[in-house]
Amino acid sequence: MVGERMNKIDRRRPESETDATVNAARLGTRLRLARQTRGMTLKALATAANCSESLLSKIENGKASPSLPMLHRLVEVLETNIGWMFEQVDDDEAIVFRAGARPLISLDALRRGEGISLERIIPYSPGHLLQCNIHHIEADGESEGPIQHVGEEVGYVLAGRIKLIVDGKSHDLATGDAFVFRSELPHHYRNIGKERASIFWVNTPATF
Repeated sequence: MVGERMNKIDRRRPESETDATVNAARLGTRLRLARQTRGMTLKALATAANCSESLLSKIENGKASPSLPMLHRLVEVLETNIGWMFEQVDDDEAIVFRAGARPLISLDALRRGEGISLERIIPYSPGHLLQCNIHHIEADGESEGPIQHVGEEVGYVLAGRIKLIVDGKSHDLATGDAFVFRSELPHHYRNIGKERASIFWVNTPATF
């Protein structure tokens, strides 16, 4: 059915280089989002889908396209469908992200931590300059770190108590407190309360 639909589209209007680039970028973005939502690393997905990690990385970055058999294997592992991978989002959906419909992802190997999940406020997209998530940290949860990268970060504690360590200095924060720092400074954090903590966290440029 998918092959027949693709053939019909091809006969109606040949795909231009611009169309191909846009479709490859959309597929890569959706693939990365589906993988991160399930807390899978590139290596884990590549192994499960029987493909190379390097090719999978190129696909996620819009630099390569998978064969149809490979695409079927990927969506099966990720428990999604091919239609969603190529679905165009209308303007309203691209601006508004409803409560309860935002992805909740586990941190990958580069940003892993104990008892931490991220609620995507801005879905991953190469077009966004900002990255915005709500970090949910369970009691005794802690990020792996310290980490450093290019950019700037700002956060607001929505609930709970956390200890933020930036450039070796500790800062105890509670609900209503805010922070800002340059991402080049080594940083990490942990929940120092007895309840779940949540931080509205924005950084630029997007790092993952």
